[in-house]
Amino acid sequence: MNFNLTQIPERNKKPRSHGITMVMDKGLSVEEVKNFMSATHPHVDVVKLGFGTSYVTPNLKEKLEVYRSFDMPIYFGGTLFEAFLIRNQFEDYINVCKEFGVSYMEVSDGSINIPHAEKCGYIEKLAKLGVVLSEVGSKDAAHIIPPYKWIELMKAELEAGSTYVIAEAREAGNVGIYRGTGEVREGLVQEILTQIPEEKIIWEAPQKAQQLYFLELIGCNVNLGNIPPNEVIPLEAMRIGLRGDTFNLYLNKEVG
Repeated sequence: MNFNLTQIPERNKKPRSHGITMVMDKGLSVEEVKNFMSATHPHVDVVKLGFGTSYVTPNLKEKLEVYRSFDMPIYFGGTLFEAFLIRNQFEDYINVCKEFGVSYMEVSDGSINIPHAEKCGYIEKLAKLGVVLSEVGSKDAAHIIPPYKWIELMKAELEAGSTYVIAEAREAGNVGIYRGTGEVREGLVQEILTQIPEEKIIWEAPQKAQQLYFLELIGCNVNLGNIPPNEVIPLEAMRIGLRGDTFNLYLNKEVG
């Protein structure tokens, strides 16, 4: 870091498998990616090209090359996977990932209904080709999944070969593990944590209050996802107690 401060919690070092920050890129330009990476790459672990944006993004290969120059893993949003799947183009999806050199893949069923055994089958196939992140939870706010079901689905997907399970929240953070107001469904989260190792879960947490909740609950090395590019540095500061919200989390004696 830029200067010495005591009582700073230890962040896992990159490349890390625990304490990751997953950023959602919803259409940054090539030049914006260069700026974004130059400013934040030590604090970003993986980038998701949100939903189906990669289909309409100009200069996609050039953009991916910039990420690659920073050794940054990227993957296409789960909605794109579902778009291929519903059109019976699963093999085409695999070919697109290969063509663009994408070895991280998201398997989700937030927009379409996939029998769970079938979903786990896709995870198994893709896990032979690269790193699979599978998303649990619906994008439909009216579709409430009980805690025992979240646990059951997450366990099965990890067993099928997912490296991480992603707890759905959408880009706005108002479904899945959150209520429509953005408030955390605390009972659900805590019940999930009784059965699923926290280092295997990426909690989608686009809002600051949501990030704070998980930092207080799990610690500075919690896996957080759907972070906007301009929130990476503020989040990293908050992770280590250098933002007002977490200022006193790691101090073990009175200051001043």
